[in-house]
Amino acid sequence: MTIREIAKRYNELAKENRYDLIQNELYSEDCESIEPMHSTLLRSIKGKSAIKLKGLEFSKMIKEVHSSYSGSPSIAGQFFSLEMGMDITLIDGTRLELDEICVFQVRDEKIISEQFFY
Repeated sequence: MTIREIAKRYNELAKENRYDLIQNELYSEDCESIEPMHSTLLRSIKGKSAIKLKGLEFSKMIKEVHSSYSGSPSIAGQFFSLEMGMDITLIDGTRLELDEICVFQVRDEKIISEQFFY
């Protein structure tokens, strides 16, 4: 797959909230997930299995998803980015509106890193 095909597929699946398929299809086994230093909910990790676990742990914190979005990808060299966000209520009742820029690096037809800016 080209980077354009990977970015398009990621965006299609993100709009359906199918992050399980995104990870299974598009991520390398040694992918890295990088969160901002100020993040209180999530931490940076390495490895596809750790990223899958991180996603499951995050979904367990969510009581309700009110809305979510994924913008069109921008591509430059071996990177693509997406504007993404969601309006959620956590299990503890806290309502959050999350908006972020997500940057992905692709090598050998797989995503090797994801980095979030929020």
